[in-house]
Amino acid sequence: MSILICGSLAYDSIMVFHDKFENHILPEKIHKLNVSFLVPEMRREFGGCAGNIAYNLKLLGENGLIMAACGTDFAPYADHLDQIDISRQHILPVEGSYTAQAFITTDLADNQITAFHPGAMNFSHHNQIHQAQGITIGIISPDGREGMLQHAQQFHAAKIPFVFDPGQGMPMFDGAELLHFIELADFVTVNDYEAEMLEVRTGLTLKALSTKVRALIVTRGEAGSDILSAEGHYTIPCVRAEKVLDPTGCGDAYRSGLLYGLSKGWDWERTGRLASLMGAIKIAHRGGQNHAPTLDDIAMRYHEAFGETLFQAA
Repeated sequence: MSILICGSLAYDSIMVFHDKFENHILPEKIHKLNVSFLVPEMRREFGGCAGNIAYNLKLLGENGLIMAACGTDFAPYADHLDQIDISRQHILPVEGSYTAQAFITTDLADNQITAFHPGAMNFSHHNQIHQAQGITIGIISPDGREGMLQHAQQFHAAKIPFVFDPGQGMPMFDGAELLHFIELADFVTVNDYEAEMLEVRTGLTLKALSTKVRALIVTRGEAGSDILSAEGHYTIPCVRAEKVLDPTGCGDAYRSGLLYGLSKGWDWERTGRLASLMGAIKIAHRGGQNHAPTLDDIAMRYHEAFGETLFQAA
């Protein structure tokens, strides 16, 4: 089975300011803001939703195909993907563009100031779903606006079931457009904040929206997640993490477990539990692609958390 992952590839430059922003921003001068923060700590991570999801699927022994666009600065990321044996077959290089990049500055109170440059993401619509062969399920995660719209239509036209994961891309679409995505999709996944935004923009409750798809999945951080499907409402507990270090990429790790379970035809409880576990494993490590449990490690953690065997006969 082949999983097609449509979404972003990005560099995350994460900096730490050793003070609080509030000590350096004068409220009465906010109308002409001109500030500079010394950031002695900085790290650059491989990220983007598509890259993170593919990385986590690889940990599960599944070779997801990334469909994304990248810039002329992609060589370090390309080397990283090659080293972990993730295909670059459907990653489109765009001349004259940078790979998407997030510049995140965090202060000592965990406040963040982020600048995001979409770069090559804006050309994602040049990728076509039909270019990937043997696809049995897909996901549309945050990407260029036109790419997300066209890929949804193409998945639907090809009768390939897909997950709609609007994430940070939700503000790009109005209520009618979001409803159109949902009508085309087979599954929708959002976090609790995005779920509220989805209700406001569409004018429909989550229960009503869930009737339009095979399942609506809402992640709620430490409160676990909810899966609303035709088979019932499943409440999935949060797996206790070894430590809570960095939430970056946890949603993508969750989605890898979701896609894995769907591709294997698992029931919702087993699928949701694996997804929850993948998020808990990720949160104990900095960055979206620095955790490296073996498949045996994942199976052991699953058994410890839920008292059952993960890779039993489906």
